[in-house]
Amino acid sequence: MPQQAHIIAQRLLNLYRQEHVISGGWAAVNQVFIAESNDDQVIAELENMPTGKRLIAHINNLRSGKTPMNSIDKDLLPYGGLMSGIEVSIHLNPAEINELKAALKKFQPTLENLKAIKNMPLVKKFGTDWAQDIKAAISSDSEMSAKWNVVIQTDKAYRIWNSAQQLLSETLTNRQRAQIQADMPEYETFLPMFGDEGKGMLAKLRTFMSSLN
Repeated sequence: MPQQAHIIAQRLLNLYRQEHVISGGWAAVNQVFIAESNDDQVIAELENMPTGKRLIAHINNLRSGKTPMNSIDKDLLPYGGLMSGIEVSIHLNPAEINELKAALKKFQPTLENLKAIKNMPLVKKFGTDWAQDIKAAISSDSEMSAKWNVVIQTDKAYRIWNSAQQLLSETLTNRQRAQIQADMPEYETFLPMFGDEGKGMLAKLRTFMSSLN
């Protein structure tokens, strides 16, 4: 169990640090914290990790009801809350907003449509941060934000698909198997979106993971 606890603790800490790029924000990750941090060994692992004590305090607040499930105390924000101000400095001009609205209106979660979005000049100008920068720029428009979240999820799904394909084409080390275990919730979320082939890949990854136990 100690190795499993360490893997879970590291995943929770990653979610805590990266909340600002996760669709759904604190409302999404707080549910995970409550579900996966109930084992004392997980909390003990967090104690020894950088910023782990802050996450423990946040989890305790959630358990007690002091902090709502869609929020976090200002004093416990990762990075001192610096990431929460990213939205104000990112803007699209009216022409870009209209262009993006038109693209999102016809977007379907396919690789072809995803490539079309990513090849738009207004998207490419943000470089590797395109998904979250545009999410920040349109955060005040709930309808566009909801559609943009579908784009982000589609991109995530294809990245997970490519990752699984790469892993299954290699002779895996114990370290890679441990990483598969840590990332298994994402594989379980996204691979079934690809039908029987995706479910088959998920079954193979679970077989590799089980060799740790």
